Amino acid sequence: MSVSSVGPLSHAVFRVARLHKALAGRLLRETGLHPGQELVLMALWTDGPQRQGDLAEAIEWDAPTMARSLARLERSGLVRRTPSPDDRRVVIVEATEMSRALEPGVVAAWSELERRTVGSLTDAQQADVLAALARLEETLLGSER
Repeated sequence: MSVSSVGPLSHAVFRVARLHKALAGRLLRETGLHPGQELVLMALWTDGPQRQGDLAEAIEWDAPTMARSLARLERSGLVRRTPSPDDRRVVIVEATEMSRALEPGVVAAWSELERRTVGSLTDAQQADVLAALARLEETLLGSER
């Protein structure tokens, strides 16, 4: 019995996600970032310094995953974490100037990732895929409750 015969939709989602992440990794390689790290930096570049918990929520990551990623980014000099002046239990995260040098490469990688992901899909097909993925996400979120 094969995986694709037991759960063909789940298997397809898994394959697409794996291929997408691998392509993202190849495209981001020139920036020196690993997939996911660019999401953190993009959020900080767009929204500015923010609480670590808010950043995790915005990217939809759990706290341990965010902490590990920030530790790596901080060691690389790309982010800075400081205690909040208002509440020492809260950590404020900000992108460093050093990280700004990566922004054009990250934007180019994501633009290329989107171009390759979309391929020859028409606007209508893209809308259908987005709608189907939104429904799958809702279904999966509902199954967690």
